[in-house]
Amino acid sequence: MRYALLLGLSGALACVERAEPARERERAGAEPADSAASAMPVVLFLGTSLTAGLGLSESEAYPALIQRKLDSAGLRFRVINAGESGGTSAGGLRRIDWLLRQPVSVLVLELGANDALRGQDLDATRRNLQGIIDRTRAAYPDAEVVIAGMQAPPNLGERYAGEFQAMFPELARRNRAALIPFLLDGVAAVPGLNQADGIHPSARGQERLAHNVWTVLEPVLSAMERRRR
Repeated sequence: MRYALLLGLSGALACVERAEPARERERAGAEPADSAASAMPVVLFLGTSLTAGLGLSESEAYPALIQRKLDSAGLRFRVINAGESGGTSAGGLRRIDWLLRQPVSVLVLELGANDALRGQDLDATRRNLQGIIDRTRAAYPDAEVVIAGMQAPPNLGERYAGEFQAMFPELARRNRAALIPFLLDGVAAVPGLNQADGIHPSARGQERLAHNVWTVLEPVLSAMERRRR
């Protein structure tokens, strides 16, 4: 697939570490401006540069667009964007305990793509992702999990790419989590929806990502809202 080829050619662009901006975003999300917002259940987006909105303003990244959709729909949730450029499954596992110091109602897990770009062992990636889910549910047993599926570059071999793609639905089934089949559906390899690097979505591409996420996330949140009434 054209998207996978682009990843294989340009994957290094996704591996730039930007931990401090991510931490600043997380702190900002953890400390809302008013008490009404702080009382809202949290939707935590833990991901890579795709979630962080690399090359764009924070307000253009899809988690911020999801917050607007929540507000328009009257769903009382607060989004925290814990996306980090260069983020890996191992990095997410290291960060999750810090993030879970505040209550989390929904975890949207978008990690693994940078693992594949580095050709890392998929068993390790799977263990890391499972560890993130396990720690989240150990801390908050009622937390819902949404997993964002991704695809691997073909230069790593058909077997690796196939196992990588299958890993996300397997994790979703095992953990009774909702699945976004492919986060970049309708965006990958579409020139007008990506920045000059051909990988990171433009502002318009982020709107499509928000649509892909919302299609899966909205039913989860609506069901939770009904249970709260």
